[in-house]
Amino acid sequence: MKNTLVISSPFDTYSGYGARARDVIKAIVETEKYDVKLLSQRWGSLPFGFCKDNPEWKFLLDLTIPQPMTTQPDIWVQITVPNEFQPVGKYNIGITAGLETTLVPGDWVEGVNRMDLNLVSSNHSLKAFTDSIYDKKDPQGNSLGKTKVEKPIEVLFEGADLTTYFPDNKPCLVDFDIPESFAYLFVGHWMQGDIGEDRKNMGLLVKAFYETFKNKKKKPALILKTSQAGSSYMDRNAILNKITQIKNTVNSNDLPNVYLLHGDFSNEEMNSIYNHSKVKAMVSLTKGEGFGRPLLEFSLTKKPIITTNWSGHIDFLNSEFTTLLSGNLTNVHPTAANNMLLKEAEWFSVDTGHVGHYLKDMFVNYKDYLSKSKRQAHHSKTNFSFEAMKEKLDVVLTERVPEFPKQVQLQLPKLKK
Repeated sequence: MKNTLVISSPFDTYSGYGARARDVIKAIVETEKYDVKLLSQRWGSLPFGFCKDNPEWKFLLDLTIPQPMTTQPDIWVQITVPNEFQPVGKYNIGITAGLETTLVPGDWVEGVNRMDLNLVSSNHSLKAFTDSIYDKKDPQGNSLGKTKVEKPIEVLFEGADLTTYFPDNKPCLVDFDIPESFAYLFVGHWMQGDIGEDRKNMGLLVKAFYETFKNKKKKPALILKTSQAGSSYMDRNAILNKITQIKNTVNSNDLPNVYLLHGDFSNEEMNSIYNHSKVKAMVSLTKGEGFGRPLLEFSLTKKPIITTNWSGHIDFLNSEFTTLLSGNLTNVHPTAANNMLLKEAEWFSVDTGHVGHYLKDMFVNYKDYLSKSKRQAHHSKTNFSFEAMKEKLDVVLTERVPEFPKQVQLQLPKLKK
């Protein structure tokens, strides 16, 4: 009999963690080495139903088991934020993207220390955990000593599905038409924080784009595939209001166009957007990424990328093939801070002068960037595919997880009548 392996995760939700969970589950199932069972967990307020809506993932629903479990699994895997990690199995594995700053909260450190093995998405995330040392205190405020990571942590990158993300010249599956022949694309959530302080740095991106191309005879467009927390009309209007507020701060009546793509799109639709003939490059001024999956998936189109030179995406974006903007580390702004993004932690603030320079230069000299972006596509395809991730995960599980004794069913002799 195979060892039982139970995975608790938000695999059936529409979320980044849901996508990561589905990939990990599929990779483990395809090894055919374990008796895999699933527990479906909620992820914030995001809805369930991804597997039902996407037939290729319906097989995961057949692996689900009811709660609570009645027997202890040999191997227990949790894919979530580390403060939720609990050791349930005989051997326990925590999987998390990590965090986008230089430090993780103290309860995250305690969480990874409850597990036998932890897997994070990038070398940046690994460093954030190992650099986080806290003075633990009791309820009365007395010091209980230093708390630091004591359990093993390894990097398991997020592999791209090469059957879904690839160069494609078919008509776009998403109906959007713009007059401009050249558009920059951004993909990600518009999170809390003042302009220049939100994690994805959306406010600064919009502001820099307006300032860079105002009063120019020829102008590119900027397409924002974004939302705050959902796909409602209220959320859409909130995004449009933010864009308008930024636009009103620019001293010109001759500005480039900023377009909004809002709502949920399938992976196939996203690849179609990436390959749209007018989408020429991806741009992101992100302050920090645990991994940066959209950047990896877009890189497979062989189109250029402009982004920041820090955090998780640096694992797969080669500085020789990608435009990586310089800057410096600054503290998380109070308007962006929360119980995970600590004010004492740091993340990346881009050099605003470089932003305008490279936006203009790529628009004018686009062909100069294409040869490099084709090499980046080859690098991503070769080293950061789902198959490569699956191979590494199999090695990690084989080398790290002990073999548990098989449960043998005894054959009892039949009694003579």
